Amino acid sequence: MKREKIAAILNAPKIGEKVLVKGWVRSFRANRFISINDGSTINNIQAVVEFENFDESLLKRITTASSVAVIGELVESQGKGQAVEIKVESVEIIGDANPDDVQKTVMQPKKHSLEFLREQAHLRFRTNTVGAVFRIRHAVSYAIHKFFNDEGCYYLHTPIITASDAEGAGETFHVTNLDMENLPKNEEGNINFKEDFFGKKVNLTVSGQLEAELAALALGQVYTFGPTFRAENSNTSRHLAEFWMIEPEVAFNDLKDNMDLTERFLKYIGKYILDNCKDDLQFLNDRDAKEQQSKPQNQRNELSLIERIQFVVENDFKRLTYTEAIEVLRNSKPFKKKKFKFPVEWGVDLHSEHERYLVEKEFKCPVILTDYPAEIKAFYMRQNDDGKTVAAMDVLFPGIGEIVGGSQREERMDVLKKKIADFNIEEEELWWYLDTRKFGTVPHAGFGLGFERMVMFVTGMANIRDVIPFPRTPQNAEF
Repeated sequence: MKREKIAAILNAPKIGEKVLVKGWVRSFRANRFISINDGSTINNIQAVVEFENFDESLLKRITTASSVAVIGELVESQGKGQAVEIKVESVEIIGDANPDDVQKTVMQPKKHSLEFLREQAHLRFRTNTVGAVFRIRHAVSYAIHKFFNDEGCYYLHTPIITASDAEGAGETFHVTNLDMENLPKNEEGNINFKEDFFGKKVNLTVSGQLEAELAALALGQVYTFGPTFRAENSNTSRHLAEFWMIEPEVAFNDLKDNMDLTERFLKYIGKYILDNCKDDLQFLNDRDAKEQQSKPQNQRNELSLIERIQFVVENDFKRLTYTEAIEVLRNSKPFKKKKFKFPVEWGVDLHSEHERYLVEKEFKCPVILTDYPAEIKAFYMRQNDDGKTVAAMDVLFPGIGEIVGGSQREERMDVLKKKIADFNIEEEELWWYLDTRKFGTVPHAGFGLGFERMVMFVTGMANIRDVIPFPRTPQNAEF
């Protein structure tokens, strides 16, 4: 008999049909009601056994976290909490679970802290919260690929091992196969990387953008979606050492085209989640509401999780320059009453408190800021005619602030060379990047979206470690 997924049974129940389900026991009440989940949905299915029809020794093996195969007739439920249930004809124990062992784990049927769940990341997928998060994570990933495919973009796999540091921050993980106990040295006494596997110093990528630009200048429009690595010694709730990035690059696009693409993209993801993840989203929405109630009044989100997603999907994004944003902030009540923790002045980067004020208080819609001071942005961003700013953009969301950063890229060879020199980057390190400006250079633009940041937004999770399967952070590479 073919197994049916619980999600399919609950979505289109066929009363009177015999079904086979396999899954893990969430609870077994009164030696009669087995609550089973197979991961296909946040919802369990109830299987009802008649005690006298089964061997007592078999029923004793049905414990929380054990795995079972159940065959029975799908009937209308006689109790509350479910529309249908399975009238059990046979039960097979696939895998036992010792109750004493279960008591020490996140599978124990009670509320656990997210910190405790992270300590047992190998088991936390069994919980409702984490299961919902990762089903939605999958849906976000699918929506991203579908959006870019429908836009006519080509999916490009950029290298994980590279000799470039796209951001120029130097926070890279080095890759080598040299013997750490016996490093080869050159005449100057430095490590001789010519004897390393690649014959030069290489690292894990911090971004696929530069390589994506190369492909966009031939294929027209591409996007990357892959792992990136930053050796930033940060233990905040928003930082990981290993995370995933989405980075489209489109030839012939200017900054306005880039903003239009970004807005369509983010709205598409939000709508896809609203339309296709209703059960998981409602569960996380209710969870988020309870979390908000435990916070001080001035720290609570004014909108529910679902309302925050709708806020993005249903509102046009407000567009203004960095200079205009500084003026708005300096004229705001929080600034005048010295409520902002960080300074607001032209030439400094904005912080989350400033970004959230613009979105949630001033404009009450998502915001795109453009034309940032050149000194606080990367070398590859196009210099504006004023000589002070670059054609950069940041997209700001409610609850979190910046979620996307992008720019029109500098396509002019002479300007790009000067910027590389100004950033103290050796030209020979980027000869291949400069080469593309020799052969039919064109305006082009792109942006980067941190995948986990997006998953945080649509799930309401406050810590980035709870939206990636096995978080990599300073002093932590478990599992």
